[in-house]
Amino acid sequence: MRLRHAAAGAVARVEAHTPAHRDRAVDGLRALALLAVPVGHWLLGGLTRDPGGALHNASPLTTFGFLAPASWLLQMLGIFFLVGGYSSALSLRRSTGRGVPTSVWLRGRLTRLGRPVVGVAAVWAVLLPVLYAAGVPTVTLRTGVVLVVQPLWFVGIYLLVTALTPWCLRAARTSGAWTALPLLGAVAVVDLLRYGPWAHAMPSWLGILNLGPGWLFAYHLGVCWGEGRLGRRGARLMLLGGGALFAVLLLVFHYPASMVGVPGAGRTNAHPPSLLVLALASAQCGAAILLRDRLDALLRRRRALWAAVAAVNLSAMTIFCWHQTALLALAVPGSLLDGPVPGLTTSPDTTVWLLARLAWLPLIAVTLLGIARLTHRFETPWTGVRGPWRAAAASLAAGFACYALAVVL
Repeated sequence: MRLRHAAAGAVARVEAHTPAHRDRAVDGLRALALLAVPVGHWLLGGLTRDPGGALHNASPLTTFGFLAPASWLLQMLGIFFLVGGYSSALSLRRSTGRGVPTSVWLRGRLTRLGRPVVGVAAVWAVLLPVLYAAGVPTVTLRTGVVLVVQPLWFVGIYLLVTALTPWCLRAARTSGAWTALPLLGAVAVVDLLRYGPWAHAMPSWLGILNLGPGWLFAYHLGVCWGEGRLGRRGARLMLLGGGALFAVLLLVFHYPASMVGVPGAGRTNAHPPSLLVLALASAQCGAAILLRDRLDALLRRRRALWAAVAAVNLSAMTIFCWHQTALLALAVPGSLLDGPVPGLTTSPDTTVWLLARLAWLPLIAVTLLGIARLTHRFETPWTGVRGPWRAAAASLAAGFACYALAVVL
């Protein structure tokens, strides 16, 4: 009873502190897209323990190809970039209206995104030698670094597209959402070059050219949405056109069905993004815009749900940066046990593994909540942190980055 009253009080406080003009639908979409990241990684990523006790990355998609459609639902970065562009457009417009230079606005956005990344890198720079001294195998440490670093690529790309917000605003005001089509075309050309009959003559790094236009596509659509240059008619066109393009690429041009990388596969859609990723993003973003009013009404009616959405948004970067650490906090100790731990350190190629991993999800989530209580301070302004401590954190983060590059590359 006491717990119920405390929860009701927390919900009431969140509701009382929410401005009437707050766009709850956009916050709801951001929370949904954000939570899809850890859930997707926890469900579609596995770890195997070799005879020496070291952990290696694995994927259930290698065996269970029929799970690929689950990645279509869990790969929601298109929606995350959409609401990011929408929010940036509104934020920059308010900022310039107050006379704040664009450079100052941009520096504030980049700092807010960078602090949590520096925090997780600095902590892992300290953890690595400690874990090594405790007897954790080097292979396990490398696997852990890959898991921690892989999601962080998103922050670098997000910083890039955020820096392009002023350009996106000018393009949106001049020509509307049609200015996203050249980005789609650029990705299509690169895909044609790297997957066409002449692919053998193309350099292996060619796909990197898709990183910019591939992820700017949904962000730019979000800016157009925020500027009022993308409405329901455009959203319907995005939903239908993106869905049709997705089906053609999948069924006619035989793009890989999975939206995440599968070990041993010759091609991947997400790193760097292929045209299939943009087709999915178009369909998802169109659906999100069309459902906006219904979602807003739902979040105004269900106050507890809105409180949960607000909590996720307040800890967005913490969840993103630390969710793989939560998995490793359970898997690494499990790998040190005498026997295998189903769903945690066993090969993800059986139905038993799938059921066991589903059973592990609540405990992984609770572990993330515990870690978040300690690390959320990295997401807030470091007003109480003096210069030497900031320099130390930056130095540790730089050291971890160098090690991570050596491991990943």
